[in-house]
Amino acid sequence: MNEAVIDRATSIANYIVKSKATVRKAAQKFSVSKSTVHKDVSERLKKLDPKLYANVKNVLNLNKSQRHIRGGDATKRKFKQMKYINKKIEKHQDCKFK
Repeated sequence: MNEAVIDRATSIANYIVKSKATVRKAAQKFSVSKSTVHKDVSERLKKLDPKLYANVKNVLNLNKSQRHIRGGDATKRKFKQMKYINKKIEKHQDCKFK
């Protein structure tokens, strides 16, 4: 395996464990795709460092179990923002025609 790939896999894994980051956040931080992060920490890391792999797996399982909550919060914020914008538009339209 290429030395750069080994370093990247280990760096990503350490970042995920330290910051409890999601795959998306790790991919953004290291400027690689989600697929690359997933392959690095699930396949390559298992062979390189089984102990670190177990720690990363625990964090990713925790993130996965909380995913539905984060998605619900995002949807809630989205609709709250849409309601606020619609109220501003309606208020602006009412003022215009008076």
